[in-house]
Amino acid sequence: MATSAPGPSAFTRRGLLAATAGTLLLSACGRGEAGEGDPVRTVAPGGQELLIGVSLELTGPGAALGVLQQRALEITLESLNANGVPIGNVRRAVRLEVRDNAGDPALTARQATALARDTGVHALVGGTLAETSMALVGVAQKERVPFLSLAYGDGIVLPLPQRTYVYKMTPDAGDMARRLARLIASQRLSRAALLAADGLHGDSGVRAMTGALRTAGVALASANRLPRTGGDLRRAARAAAGSRPDGVVVWATAPDSAAAVGALRRAGYDGPVFLDAGAVAEQTLEGGNAALMEGTYAVHPTSLGGAMLANTTMSALDRKEFVYRYVQLHGGFSGFAPYASDAVRLIADAARLSTSVDRGRIRAFLQNQVTEGMAGMYSFTPIRHGGMDQGSLGVYTVSAGAWTRVS
Repeated sequence: MATSAPGPSAFTRRGLLAATAGTLLLSACGRGEAGEGDPVRTVAPGGQELLIGVSLELTGPGAALGVLQQRALEITLESLNANGVPIGNVRRAVRLEVRDNAGDPALTARQATALARDTGVHALVGGTLAETSMALVGVAQKERVPFLSLAYGDGIVLPLPQRTYVYKMTPDAGDMARRLARLIASQRLSRAALLAADGLHGDSGVRAMTGALRTAGVALASANRLPRTGGDLRRAARAAAGSRPDGVVVWATAPDSAAAVGALRRAGYDGPVFLDAGAVAEQTLEGGNAALMEGTYAVHPTSLGGAMLANTTMSALDRKEFVYRYVQLHGGFSGFAPYASDAVRLIADAARLSTSVDRGRIRAFLQNQVTEGMAGMYSFTPIRHGGMDQGSLGVYTVSAGAWTRVS
Protein backbone atom coordinates (compact mmCIF):
# COMPACT_ATOMS: atom_id res chain seq x y z
CA MET A 1 0.00 0.00 0.00
CA ALA A 2 1.22 3.48 -0.76
CA THR A 3 2.06 5.71 2.18
CA SER A 4 2.06 9.47 2.45
CA ALA A 5 5.19 11.53 2.42
CA PRO A 6 5.55 14.25 5.06
CA GLY A 7 4.43 16.83 2.47
CA PRO A 8 5.77 19.08 -0.25
CA SER A 9 8.17 20.90 2.04
CA ALA A 10 10.86 18.32 1.26
CA PHE A 11 11.06 19.71 -2.28
CA THR A 12 11.95 23.22 -3.45
CA ARG A 13 9.53 25.01 -5.74
CA ARG A 14 12.42 25.93 -8.05
CA GLY A 15 13.43 22.31 -8.36
CA LEU A 16 9.90 21.17 -9.02
CA LEU A 17 9.30 23.82 -11.67
CA ALA A 18 12.55 22.98 -13.38
CA ALA A 19 11.53 19.34 -13.46
CA THR A 20 8.03 19.96 -14.72
CA ALA A 21 8.40 22.90 -17.13
CA GLY A 22 7.52 21.97 -20.66
CA THR A 23 6.16 18.56 -19.77
CA LEU A 24 3.64 17.27 -22.32
CA LEU A 25 0.97 14.72 -21.67
CA LEU A 26 1.41 11.29 -23.21
CA SER A 27 -0.31 10.42 -26.47
CA ALA A 28 -3.84 8.97 -26.34
CA CYS A 29 -4.69 5.91 -28.39
CA GLY A 30 -5.93 2.33 -28.03
CA ARG A 31 -8.60 0.96 -25.74
CA GLY A 32 -9.02 -1.07 -22.58
CA GLU A 33 -10.39 -4.58 -22.66
CA ALA A 34 -13.06 -4.11 -20.01
CA GLY A 35 -16.67 -3.55 -20.94
CA GLU A 36 -18.61 -0.49 -19.83
CA GLY A 37 -19.24 -0.57 -16.10
CA ASP A 38 -16.40 -3.02 -15.39
CA PRO A 39 -13.06 -2.14 -13.77
CA VAL A 40 -10.39 -1.36 -16.36
CA ARG A 41 -7.32 -3.48 -15.54
CA THR A 42 -3.87 -4.00 -16.97
CA VAL A 43 -1.52 -5.92 -14.68
CA ALA A 44 2.23 -5.47 -15.03
CA PRO A 45 4.72 -8.31 -14.46
CA GLY A 46 5.69 -8.59 -10.82
CA GLY A 47 2.83 -6.36 -9.67
CA GLN A 48 4.76 -3.14 -10.33
CA GLU A 49 1.82 -0.81 -10.94
CA LEU A 50 0.66 2.75 -10.67
CA LEU A 51 -2.76 2.17 -9.12
CA ILE A 52 -5.47 4.82 -9.57
CA GLY A 53 -8.97 4.68 -8.11
CA VAL A 54 -11.70 6.06 -10.38
CA SER A 55 -15.19 6.99 -9.17
CA LEU A 56 -17.67 7.76 -11.96
CA GLU A 57 -21.41 8.19 -12.44
CA LEU A 58 -21.93 5.25 -14.78
CA THR A 59 -25.60 5.03 -13.79
CA GLY A 60 -28.05 7.44 -12.15
CA PRO A 61 -27.63 11.23 -12.03
CA GLY A 62 -24.49 12.32 -13.84
CA ALA A 63 -24.31 9.30 -16.15
CA ALA A 64 -24.53 11.58 -19.21
CA LEU A 65 -21.03 12.80 -18.31
CA GLY A 66 -19.67 9.84 -16.33
CA VAL A 67 -20.00 7.29 -19.15
CA LEU A 68 -18.12 9.61 -21.51
CA GLN A 69 -15.23 9.89 -19.07
CA GLN A 70 -15.08 6.10 -18.74
CA ARG A 71 -14.86 5.82 -22.52
CA ALA A 72 -12.01 8.33 -22.51
CA LEU A 73 -10.15 6.22 -19.95
CA GLU A 74 -10.54 3.09 -22.06
CA ILE A 75 -8.98 4.88 -25.03
CA THR A 76 -6.11 6.09 -22.85
CA LEU A 77 -5.11 3.04 -20.85
CA GLU A 78 -3.57 0.89 -23.57
CA SER A 79 -1.45 3.81 -24.76
CA LEU A 80 0.02 4.32 -21.31
CA ASN A 81 0.68 0.62 -20.88
CA ALA A 82 2.24 -0.02 -24.28
CA ASN A 83 5.65 0.59 -22.70
CA GLY A 84 4.70 1.37 -19.12
CA VAL A 85 5.41 4.56 -17.17
CA PRO A 86 9.07 4.98 -16.12
CA ILE A 87 9.00 5.64 -12.36
CA GLY A 88 12.43 5.53 -10.80
CA ASN A 89 14.22 2.48 -12.19
CA VAL A 90 11.00 0.58 -12.87
CA ARG A 91 8.53 0.78 -15.73
CA ARG A 92 5.13 0.43 -14.14
CA ALA A 93 1.80 -0.43 -15.73
CA VAL A 94 -1.15 1.81 -14.90
CA ARG A 95 -4.08 -0.03 -13.35
CA LEU A 96 -7.44 1.66 -12.87
CA GLU A 97 -9.92 0.49 -10.26
CA VAL A 98 -13.21 1.92 -11.57
CA ARG A 99 -16.28 2.17 -9.36
CA ASP A 100 -19.82 3.24 -10.31
CA ASN A 101 -20.91 5.74 -7.67
CA ALA A 102 -24.43 6.00 -9.23
CA GLY A 103 -24.46 9.73 -8.47
CA ASP A 104 -24.79 8.99 -4.74
CA PRO A 105 -22.40 10.99 -2.48
CA ALA A 106 -22.70 8.53 0.44
CA LEU A 107 -21.87 5.55 -1.79
CA THR A 108 -19.03 7.55 -3.35
CA ALA A 109 -17.46 8.17 0.06
CA ARG A 110 -17.68 4.49 1.05
CA GLN A 111 -16.18 3.31 -2.20
CA ALA A 112 -13.39 5.88 -2.08
CA THR A 113 -12.51 4.98 1.49
CA ALA A 114 -12.20 1.32 0.51
CA LEU A 115 -10.04 2.24 -2.48
CA ALA A 116 -7.75 4.36 -0.29
CA ARG A 117 -7.47 1.97 2.67
CA ASP A 118 -8.00 -1.55 1.34
CA THR A 119 -6.93 -1.32 -2.29
CA GLY A 120 -4.10 1.13 -1.59
CA VAL A 121 -4.55 3.38 -4.61
CA HIS A 122 -1.87 5.99 -5.21
CA ALA A 123 -4.39 8.62 -6.38
CA LEU A 124 -8.10 9.18 -7.00
CA VAL A 125 -9.92 10.52 -10.08
CA GLY A 126 -13.62 11.14 -10.60
CA GLY A 127 -16.84 12.75 -9.58
CA THR A 128 -18.45 14.42 -12.62
CA LEU A 129 -21.07 15.84 -10.22
CA ALA A 130 -20.04 18.47 -7.69
CA GLU A 131 -21.76 16.52 -4.91
CA THR A 132 -19.89 13.25 -5.57
CA SER A 133 -16.65 15.18 -5.96
CA MET A 134 -17.21 16.78 -2.55
CA ALA A 135 -17.62 13.30 -1.07
CA LEU A 136 -14.28 12.37 -2.63
CA VAL A 137 -12.72 15.55 -1.24
CA GLY A 138 -13.44 14.41 2.30
CA VAL A 139 -11.82 11.02 1.73
CA ALA A 140 -8.82 12.49 -0.10
CA GLN A 141 -8.05 14.89 2.73
CA LYS A 142 -8.57 12.34 5.49
CA GLU A 143 -6.55 9.58 3.81
CA ARG A 144 -4.01 11.95 2.22
CA VAL A 145 -4.58 10.69 -1.31
CA PRO A 146 -4.14 13.06 -4.29
CA PHE A 147 -7.55 13.57 -5.93
CA LEU A 148 -8.29 15.07 -9.35
CA SER A 149 -11.93 16.12 -9.70
CA LEU A 150 -13.85 16.03 -12.99
CA ALA A 151 -16.75 18.14 -11.70
CA TYR A 152 -17.77 21.79 -12.06
CA GLY A 153 -17.93 24.01 -8.99
CA ASP A 154 -15.22 26.24 -7.52
CA GLY A 155 -15.91 25.07 -3.96
CA ILE A 156 -14.29 21.74 -4.81
CA VAL A 157 -10.84 23.29 -4.45
CA LEU A 158 -11.68 26.14 -2.08
CA PRO A 159 -10.82 27.04 0.61
CA LEU A 160 -7.32 25.89 -0.30
CA PRO A 161 -6.07 25.17 3.26
CA GLN A 162 -8.83 22.52 3.49
CA ARG A 163 -8.20 21.14 -0.02
CA THR A 164 -4.46 20.46 0.03
CA TYR A 165 -4.79 17.07 -1.73
CA VAL A 166 -7.51 18.18 -4.16
CA TYR A 167 -7.21 19.41 -7.78
CA LYS A 168 -9.90 20.29 -10.33
CA MET A 169 -9.66 19.60 -14.06
CA THR A 170 -12.64 21.67 -15.22
CA PRO A 171 -12.65 25.44 -15.94
CA ASP A 172 -13.29 27.85 -13.09
CA ALA A 173 -16.77 29.37 -12.94
CA GLY A 174 -15.37 32.90 -13.08
CA ASP A 175 -13.49 32.24 -16.32
CA MET A 176 -16.58 30.76 -18.01
CA ALA A 177 -18.87 33.51 -16.69
CA ARG A 178 -16.63 36.32 -17.94
CA ARG A 179 -16.47 34.75 -21.39
CA LEU A 180 -20.26 34.35 -21.51
CA ALA A 181 -20.87 37.90 -20.27
CA ARG A 182 -18.56 39.35 -22.92
CA LEU A 183 -20.35 37.30 -25.57
CA ILE A 184 -23.75 38.57 -24.40
CA ALA A 185 -22.52 42.17 -24.36
CA SER A 186 -20.97 41.79 -27.83
CA GLN A 187 -24.42 40.88 -29.17
CA ARG A 188 -25.76 44.13 -27.68
CA LEU A 189 -28.14 42.38 -25.35
CA SER A 190 -29.01 44.60 -22.38
CA ARG A 191 -30.89 42.17 -20.09
CA ALA A 192 -30.07 38.53 -19.31
CA ALA A 193 -31.89 35.99 -17.16
CA LEU A 194 -30.10 33.15 -15.39
CA LEU A 195 -31.31 29.58 -14.90
CA ALA A 196 -28.86 27.82 -12.58
CA ALA A 197 -28.76 24.20 -11.47
CA ASP A 198 -29.58 23.12 -7.96
CA GLY A 199 -26.50 22.45 -5.84
CA LEU A 200 -22.84 23.46 -5.75
CA HIS A 201 -22.36 23.90 -9.48
CA GLY A 202 -25.35 26.23 -9.67
CA ASP A 203 -24.14 28.16 -6.62
CA SER A 204 -20.83 28.87 -8.36
CA GLY A 205 -22.69 29.92 -11.51
CA VAL A 206 -24.96 32.39 -9.73
CA ARG A 207 -22.03 34.07 -7.98
CA ALA A 208 -19.84 34.18 -11.09
CA MET A 209 -22.52 35.28 -13.60
CA THR A 210 -23.90 37.99 -11.31
CA GLY A 211 -20.51 39.66 -11.09
CA ALA A 212 -19.55 39.06 -14.73
CA LEU A 213 -22.79 40.53 -16.10
CA ARG A 214 -22.43 43.58 -13.88
CA THR A 215 -18.88 44.15 -15.13
CA ALA A 216 -20.00 43.72 -18.76
CA GLY A 217 -22.79 46.27 -18.31
CA VAL A 218 -25.60 43.75 -18.76
CA ALA A 219 -28.56 43.88 -16.37
CA LEU A 220 -29.57 40.67 -14.58
CA ALA A 221 -33.29 40.38 -15.35
CA SER A 222 -33.84 37.41 -13.01
CA ALA A 223 -31.95 34.55 -11.37
CA ASN A 224 -33.86 31.30 -10.95
CA ARG A 225 -32.81 27.86 -9.74
CA LEU A 226 -33.62 24.63 -11.55
CA PRO A 227 -34.93 21.62 -9.61
CA ARG A 228 -32.89 18.47 -9.19
CA THR A 229 -32.42 16.23 -12.22
CA GLY A 230 -35.78 14.82 -13.29
CA GLY A 231 -37.80 17.58 -11.62
CA ASP A 232 -40.43 19.80 -13.23
CA LEU A 233 -38.65 22.68 -15.00
CA ARG A 234 -41.75 24.62 -16.02
CA ARG A 235 -41.91 26.97 -13.06
CA ALA A 236 -38.27 28.08 -13.34
CA ALA A 237 -38.55 28.43 -17.12
CA ARG A 238 -41.72 30.52 -16.91
CA ALA A 239 -40.09 32.79 -14.33
CA ALA A 240 -37.06 33.34 -16.57
CA ALA A 241 -39.16 33.95 -19.67
CA GLY A 242 -41.50 36.25 -17.74
CA SER A 243 -38.64 38.58 -16.80
CA ARG A 244 -38.48 39.55 -20.50
CA PRO A 245 -34.74 39.01 -21.01
CA ASP A 246 -32.83 39.58 -24.24
CA GLY A 247 -30.82 36.42 -23.51
CA VAL A 248 -30.87 33.52 -21.04
CA VAL A 249 -27.88 31.80 -19.44
CA VAL A 250 -28.49 28.15 -18.52
CA TRP A 251 -25.85 27.09 -16.00
CA ALA A 252 -26.28 23.34 -15.57
CA THR A 253 -24.76 20.02 -16.59
CA ALA A 254 -26.21 17.55 -19.09
CA PRO A 255 -28.94 16.31 -19.32
CA ASP A 256 -30.51 19.20 -17.39
CA SER A 257 -29.16 21.81 -19.83
CA ALA A 258 -31.09 20.57 -22.87
CA ALA A 259 -34.18 19.98 -20.73
CA ALA A 260 -34.01 23.58 -19.49
CA VAL A 261 -33.68 24.91 -23.04
CA GLY A 262 -36.75 22.87 -24.02
CA ALA A 263 -38.70 24.24 -21.06
CA LEU A 264 -37.73 27.80 -22.02
CA ARG A 265 -38.98 27.32 -25.58
CA ARG A 266 -42.26 25.87 -24.35
CA ALA A 267 -42.61 28.86 -22.01
CA GLY A 268 -42.56 31.13 -25.06
CA TYR A 269 -38.95 32.35 -24.94
CA ASP A 270 -37.42 32.40 -28.44
CA GLY A 271 -34.24 34.44 -27.87
CA PRO A 272 -30.59 33.35 -27.62
CA VAL A 273 -29.45 30.85 -24.98
CA PHE A 274 -25.95 30.67 -23.51
CA LEU A 275 -24.52 27.57 -21.77
CA ASP A 276 -21.56 26.79 -19.53
CA ALA A 277 -19.20 23.92 -20.35
CA GLY A 278 -21.13 21.39 -18.25
CA ALA A 279 -23.88 21.35 -20.88
CA VAL A 280 -21.69 19.66 -23.49
CA ALA A 281 -22.26 15.92 -23.73
CA GLU A 282 -23.32 13.56 -26.48
CA GLN A 283 -26.83 13.39 -25.05
CA THR A 284 -27.21 17.16 -25.47
CA LEU A 285 -27.40 16.86 -29.28
CA GLU A 286 -28.99 13.43 -29.57
CA GLY A 287 -32.39 12.83 -31.17
CA GLY A 288 -34.82 15.71 -30.95
CA ASN A 289 -32.38 17.74 -28.88
CA ALA A 290 -30.37 18.68 -31.98
CA ALA A 291 -33.13 20.88 -33.43
CA LEU A 292 -33.98 22.23 -29.98
CA MET A 293 -30.37 23.29 -29.32
CA GLU A 294 -29.77 24.85 -32.74
CA GLY A 295 -28.25 28.32 -32.36
CA THR A 296 -27.40 28.01 -28.67
CA TYR A 297 -23.94 29.08 -27.52
CA ALA A 298 -21.52 27.40 -25.10
CA VAL A 299 -18.19 28.27 -23.56
CA HIS A 300 -16.06 25.12 -23.53
CA PRO A 301 -12.43 23.98 -23.67
CA THR A 302 -10.95 23.84 -27.16
CA SER A 303 -11.22 20.05 -27.31
CA LEU A 304 -14.79 20.58 -28.55
CA GLY A 305 -15.58 20.62 -32.27
CA GLY A 306 -13.29 20.21 -35.26
CA ALA A 307 -11.48 23.53 -35.34
CA MET A 308 -8.48 22.28 -33.41
CA LEU A 309 -7.97 19.25 -35.61
CA ALA A 310 -6.22 21.24 -38.32
CA ASN A 311 -3.40 22.16 -35.94
CA THR A 312 -0.15 20.22 -35.99
CA THR A 313 1.01 20.60 -32.39
CA MET A 314 1.49 17.37 -30.44
CA SER A 315 -1.57 18.03 -28.27
CA ALA A 316 -3.73 18.77 -31.34
CA LEU A 317 -2.57 15.56 -32.98
CA ASP A 318 -3.45 13.72 -29.77
CA ARG A 319 -6.93 15.23 -29.89
CA LYS A 320 -7.31 14.17 -33.51
CA GLU A 321 -6.24 10.62 -32.69
CA PHE A 322 -8.58 10.57 -29.68
CA VAL A 323 -11.59 11.63 -31.77
CA TYR A 324 -10.68 9.09 -34.47
CA ARG A 325 -10.48 6.28 -31.92
CA TYR A 326 -13.67 7.42 -30.20
CA VAL A 327 -15.63 7.41 -33.47
CA GLN A 328 -14.13 4.03 -34.35
CA LEU A 329 -15.24 2.55 -31.04
CA HIS A 330 -18.54 4.32 -30.44
CA GLY A 331 -19.82 5.29 -33.87
CA GLY A 332 -19.77 9.07 -33.48
CA PHE A 333 -18.40 12.00 -31.51
CA SER A 334 -20.52 15.05 -30.70
CA GLY A 335 -18.08 16.51 -28.23
CA PHE A 336 -16.97 16.58 -24.60
CA ALA A 337 -13.76 17.31 -22.72
CA PRO A 338 -11.81 14.14 -21.85
CA TYR A 339 -10.85 15.36 -18.39
CA ALA A 340 -10.40 11.83 -17.03
CA SER A 341 -7.77 10.99 -19.64
CA ASP A 342 -5.84 14.15 -18.81
CA ALA A 343 -6.16 13.47 -15.08
CA VAL A 344 -4.63 9.99 -15.38
CA ARG A 345 -1.78 11.35 -17.49
CA LEU A 346 -1.12 14.15 -14.99
CA ILE A 347 -0.84 11.55 -12.23
CA ALA A 348 1.45 9.40 -14.37
CA ASP A 349 3.63 12.43 -15.13
CA ALA A 350 3.78 13.40 -11.44
CA ALA A 351 4.84 9.86 -10.51
CA ARG A 352 7.45 9.82 -13.26
CA LEU A 353 8.89 13.19 -12.25
CA SER A 354 8.88 12.31 -8.55
CA THR A 355 10.42 8.86 -9.29
CA SER A 356 7.93 7.39 -6.83
CA VAL A 357 4.35 6.24 -6.35
CA ASP A 358 4.31 7.69 -2.84
CA ARG A 359 1.10 9.69 -2.39
CA GLY A 360 2.83 12.67 -0.82
CA ARG A 361 5.43 12.92 -3.58
CA ILE A 362 2.79 12.63 -6.31
CA ARG A 363 0.82 15.40 -4.66
CA ALA A 364 3.93 17.61 -4.43
CA PHE A 365 4.65 17.29 -8.13
CA LEU A 366 1.00 17.64 -9.17
CA GLN A 367 0.82 21.11 -7.70
CA ASN A 368 3.59 22.34 -9.99
CA GLN A 369 2.43 20.88 -13.29
CA VAL A 370 2.21 23.17 -16.31
CA THR A 371 1.23 21.08 -19.30
CA GLU A 372 -1.06 20.83 -22.30
CA GLY A 373 -3.59 18.03 -22.35
CA MET A 374 -6.30 16.97 -24.73
CA ALA A 375 -8.98 19.08 -23.06
CA GLY A 376 -6.77 22.15 -22.74
CA MET A 377 -3.86 23.74 -20.89
CA TYR A 378 -3.43 22.99 -17.19
CA SER A 379 -1.46 25.18 -14.82
CA PHE A 380 -1.44 23.96 -11.21
CA THR A 381 0.43 25.90 -8.54
CA PRO A 382 0.62 25.60 -4.74
CA ILE A 383 -1.89 28.49 -4.48
CA ARG A 384 -4.18 27.45 -7.37
CA HIS A 385 -5.59 23.93 -7.61
CA GLY A 386 -8.15 24.74 -10.34
CA GLY A 387 -5.82 23.99 -13.19
CA MET A 388 -7.68 24.66 -16.48
CA ASP A 389 -6.18 27.79 -18.04
CA GLN A 390 -8.71 30.43 -19.15
CA GLY A 391 -6.90 30.69 -22.49
CA SER A 392 -8.06 27.15 -23.27
CA LEU A 393 -11.70 28.23 -23.50
CA GLY A 394 -13.51 28.91 -26.77
CA VAL A 395 -17.04 29.94 -27.77
CA TYR A 396 -19.11 27.42 -29.75
CA THR A 397 -22.55 27.39 -31.29
CA VAL A 398 -24.77 24.56 -32.45
CA SER A 399 -24.99 24.74 -36.23
CA ALA A 400 -26.66 22.02 -38.33
CA GLY A 401 -26.72 19.76 -35.28
CA ALA A 402 -23.00 20.03 -34.42
CA TRP A 403 -20.79 22.26 -32.29
CA THR A 404 -18.95 24.88 -34.34
CA ARG A 405 -16.34 27.24 -32.94
CA VAL A 406 -17.08 30.93 -33.39
CA SER A 407 -14.27 32.49 -31.32
